[in-house]
Amino acid sequence: MHICVLGQGYVGLPLAVRAAEAGHSVTGYEPDRSRCERLAAGSSYVEDIESSRLQAVLGSGGYTATSDPQDLKGFDVAVITVPTPLTDRAPDLSCVRDAGRVLAAWIEPGATVVLESTTHPGTTRDVLVPLLEEGSGLVAGRDFHVGFSPERIDPGNADWRLENTPKIVAGLTDDCLRHVKAFYDSVTDVTVPASGLEEAELAKVFENTYRHVNIALVNELSRMAHTLGVDVWHTLELAATKPFGFTKFLPGPGVGGHCLPIDPVYLSHHVKARHGQTFRLIELAQDINESQPDYVVRRLQDSLSRRFRRSVHGARILALGAAYKPGTADARQSPAVEVIERLRAMGADVTVVDPYLSDDGSRTIPFTTQDVTEGTSVADFDAVVLLTPHAEFDLTRVAAEATYVLDTRGVMTAAPHVERL
Repeated sequence: MHICVLGQGYVGLPLAVRAAEAGHSVTGYEPDRSRCERLAAGSSYVEDIESSRLQAVLGSGGYTATSDPQDLKGFDVAVITVPTPLTDRAPDLSCVRDAGRVLAAWIEPGATVVLESTTHPGTTRDVLVPLLEEGSGLVAGRDFHVGFSPERIDPGNADWRLENTPKIVAGLTDDCLRHVKAFYDSVTDVTVPASGLEEAELAKVFENTYRHVNIALVNELSRMAHTLGVDVWHTLELAATKPFGFTKFLPGPGVGGHCLPIDPVYLSHHVKARHGQTFRLIELAQDINESQPDYVVRRLQDSLSRRFRRSVHGARILALGAAYKPGTADARQSPAVEVIERLRAMGADVTVVDPYLSDDGSRTIPFTTQDVTEGTSVADFDAVVLLTPHAEFDLTRVAAEATYVLDTRGVMTAAPHVERL
């Protein structure tokens, strides 16, 4: 089949490459021409897709990258994997709308269109379908098929990949569902049919809302435990010995990535805008997690004052990690970045080390790659703050040489000079 994947980011490129490997003829549509040129040259900017895999499907002729909408002509299945960010703290579906308008001109009878972008319930039916029908002159569910299949990409996760992660599939009609399922059956091991579009859309935002709320719970628990003088990390280990009714979540500097800081807002904003109701638990969790970087800075400030009688202003601080999770270069919405920026705004001299990020000028943070293992004396810093526990960090050396460490991830052994959040 001729498969078109609109958007070649961390969701779209893995899907496009996997579909090409499965024997489909794949067109990866990417309106960013610089990105498109990199893909055409066989250079992957998505860390889950090695350049060698990209080069293999390019060489076989199974994959083509393009920024020309005319190359979408004649598709059998088109999948929309564009961003759904927040703008002024409100859901922004402009990329979905743009993709729908571009795609509508090339829909032919019998074709299938699937939305994978995370969004609130009703988006596929109420936003995308009208655009597709208007631009094509065809009727969805009769002349062509429409579906929704939420992405479940976890950047940097080597165990759960696109092909072995169960894939929820939904269709506008039963026949639409049959066509959507047939495509995903060809690229994934397990498909899970949903009874309707809205149920599939809600399942996606709820998956991340569940994590968001539980992370907020342990973040607030860690603050309370610190006030009480109780070791929250040992408390969580004890609770996790219960074999039923408990799932262990861990505190940290906040939540990051595309999903957790954004997806729950899609749900709460939609419920309030459409029905005037407040999803109070989501909004409370958002407040707690958004304030966590500030709490980390205050903990560091208090410790410097208590231990060394000095302020953050003028202090030399080594920040370990800037990505939002270990083992990845993904710094989107990273709480580590926010901690670093707050410390610098207070006058601290912050050196940032992240083995996955290079000095590309992003957010004005001068990332270095090897300083913590080659040439830097950890003892030269007034404090070390561990924000992202990359495996490449020699934490044994850090603990041995540092004057003071604030471990926001609870991965280091507590000691008089090593304080866990």
